[in-house]
Amino acid sequence: MNTELAIVIPTWQAAASLPATLECLREWPAPIVVADAESPDGTAAVAEACGAQVVQAQRGRGAQLIAGAAAAPPSAWLLFLHADTRLEPGWAEAARRFMAEGPGVAHFAFALDDDAPPARRLERAVAWRCRALGLPYGDQGLLIHRSLYEAVGGYRPLPLMEDVDLILRLRPHRPIALPARAVTSAEKWRRQGYLRRSARNLLFLSAWFAGVPPRLLARWY
Repeated sequence: MNTELAIVIPTWQAAASLPATLECLREWPAPIVVADAESPDGTAAVAEACGAQVVQAQRGRGAQLIAGAAAAPPSAWLLFLHADTRLEPGWAEAARRFMAEGPGVAHFAFALDDDAPPARRLERAVAWRCRALGLPYGDQGLLIHRSLYEAVGGYRPLPLMEDVDLILRLRPHRPIALPARAVTSAEKWRRQGYLRRSARNLLFLSAWFAGVPPRLLARWY
């Protein structure tokens, strides 16, 4: 089977959030591969009930994304999406317009499902990071032409920072922001505090750029 787009979603105990994520993807009936890691909460059964293909992989987002991409049917494009991220209506048309321009890499606008002012401030900060530094993260959805994905070596089996590692290799291709939002659960920010979690993420990113091995970062994360 040769398709224009295949969607890959890594999961770990995502049975509660996955149905909403898969429902929004009905806007483009592309094949979906859920790369699970033997989640004990029935994530695989939920994914299969929603019509997704399920593959099992070693736990770790990098390893799962590799397995998901490998299991996806041949396609010109790959969309990597987190299990707690929902693409808003209109995402498929925005993606189609971008894909019609030829090989490239794109991402959606980061948004949180929280009305609190700190959520809006964080969204603006992420928009600046993408615009000024060309650093979108995996929770924004990454739409990548397969030829580019393979040319840069794809995801690596890193326990942490797998999305930063990939996007840095793709940055020369100038990631494009699509005019559609990827709405991610704000539960972790609400639980840990926006300032504390943001500072923690920045600390880990700085440590990664400073050369701290990902396996150590994952141990501290």
